[in-house]
Amino acid sequence: MTSFRFYEELNEFLAPERRGREFACPCARAATTKHMIEALGVPHTEVELVLVNGESVDFGRQLREGDRVAVYPKFETLDVTPLLRVRDQTLRVTRFVADAHLGGLAHLLRMTGFDTLYDNHFRDEEIERIAAAQGRIVLTRDRELLKRRTITHGCYVHALRTELQLREIFSRLDLARGARPFTLCLHCNAPLHAIEKARVAPMLPPGVREHYERFSACDVCHRVFWEGSHWRRMRLMLDGLLP
Repeated sequence: MTSFRFYEELNEFLAPERRGREFACPCARAATTKHMIEALGVPHTEVELVLVNGESVDFGRQLREGDRVAVYPKFETLDVTPLLRVRDQTLRVTRFVADAHLGGLAHLLRMTGFDTLYDNHFRDEEIERIAAAQGRIVLTRDRELLKRRTITHGCYVHALRTELQLREIFSRLDLARGARPFTLCLHCNAPLHAIEKARVAPMLPPGVREHYERFSACDVCHRVFWEGSHWRRMRLMLDGLLP
């Protein structure tokens, strides 16, 4: 038998009788830490550090009879940089691909300036391919998607409401410092640029032409944005997220 102990929010993926305590579990011959962690219900993308008998290991470590395995999520306050992490490298740029159930979250992440791909027709295989090819973090509420071998960075989204999902991802990934609000198109994810009012005036509703002077535009979908009531609601929400 091998002993396991999962910490903090990783317990939410476990059967209730295994949460918050050490428990013993038989391992298949040549089972690795990744195999057993996911067999117990925890996607490998949620794991930041694995200790076997007190030694930091990667996901390929084969488990043996009598091993004691401790599994940790991302540390919020403890610096474990000197320890071996389970992923080979960090991502140089924070960008996302969201599954079909997280369109609202994708919309808000774009609003905060984070490159986020989303299409409600994306199949799991396509999300896996995009994440691997473009170095994107997968956002999903499907834990089985996060267990796919080539997905190295991902977040299982616990919250159900869109605004709470945004707060959760901002907190877990410490996104506030990298936010660049209102720099990406909410609809197609392309960069926005400032544009003179005279160039877009014929496209604007009369009330907008009368009351607003600053505009931005997307060269891909050709939408025009201004600081109206929707912008103000988004600005209020951001005030609670950004320093």
